[in-house]
Amino acid sequence: MDSYALLLAATLNAGTVLALASLGLLINEKAGIVNLGAEGMMLCAALAGFAAVVYTGSDTLGFLAGMGAGALLAAFFGVLVIWLNTNQYATGLALSLFGAGFSAFAGTTYVQAQLPPRPSFAIPGLSDIPLVGPALFRHHPMVYLTVLLALGLIWFLYRTRAGLVLRSVGESPESAHALGYPVRRIRLLAVVAGGALCGLAGAYISIIYTPLWVEGMVAGKGWIALALTTFATWRPARVLLGAYLFGGVTMLQFHLQGVGVQVPSQFLSMLPYVATIVVLVLISRNPQWIRVNMAASLGKPFYPGS
Repeated sequence: MDSYALLLAATLNAGTVLALASLGLLINEKAGIVNLGAEGMMLCAALAGFAAVVYTGSDTLGFLAGMGAGALLAAFFGVLVIWLNTNQYATGLALSLFGAGFSAFAGTTYVQAQLPPRPSFAIPGLSDIPLVGPALFRHHPMVYLTVLLALGLIWFLYRTRAGLVLRSVGESPESAHALGYPVRRIRLLAVVAGGALCGLAGAYISIIYTPLWVEGMVAGKGWIALALTTFATWRPARVLLGAYLFGGVTMLQFHLQGVGVQVPSQFLSMLPYVATIVVLVLISRNPQWIRVNMAASLGKPFYPGS
């Protein structure tokens, strides 16, 4: 039973990374912007967060550094695609490549660095419950904050005027502009907010998930987060559930190896990406699932006055 509790705990831990990044990308795409640079932003944020904790010993400053790095790169991306009208897909890919290369270059001095001793987190009383305690109540606070973030995003998008304006910008920027809303500034704010959440996900990886720095440590999670937004049809609750599903598939390889299942490790490493491809193929068979919640102007440039 302990192995299943550990599997569930690892699933929540891995799913938190994907949920944070996917919720950030969902904010971008609700405003009509596609950012394929999540992988690069997460790598730079992982390095920034790790370096901040190495020098200061504060996890909080590490998370803030990661969010700042993600927001800064996202702002640069936003200026290019929103004001200079560069191609969103090409610019996002360039950002991802830049982030991978820059983090590898700047992170060489941190490969052997070590973080201060990691504190343990447990909710008194609840963490001692057999099976349920180790699985649900011994996580870093960021795991629980991610759930609250998803609930808050649901409220923001569908219960507030600001959320309605954001969605209207993604649906019809021309109409929003005609009503006097600053479409470009709204899109930039959405891009920066999404970048900050991707940065938080990257920092979580290097500070909590695997507290170290190695080149390419994000290992494709940014691309899975991009696919996850489509898999969840741009609904925050589905993003959260999908993140835990993909997190479980990722952790399943270690669980199977731990219980002695004789399966080649290369095959098990493929599972998260195979699952991503299968889900996208299934969704693509019914385009209506995608059109229901996808922003009508997703990926399309906006020219004020045109």
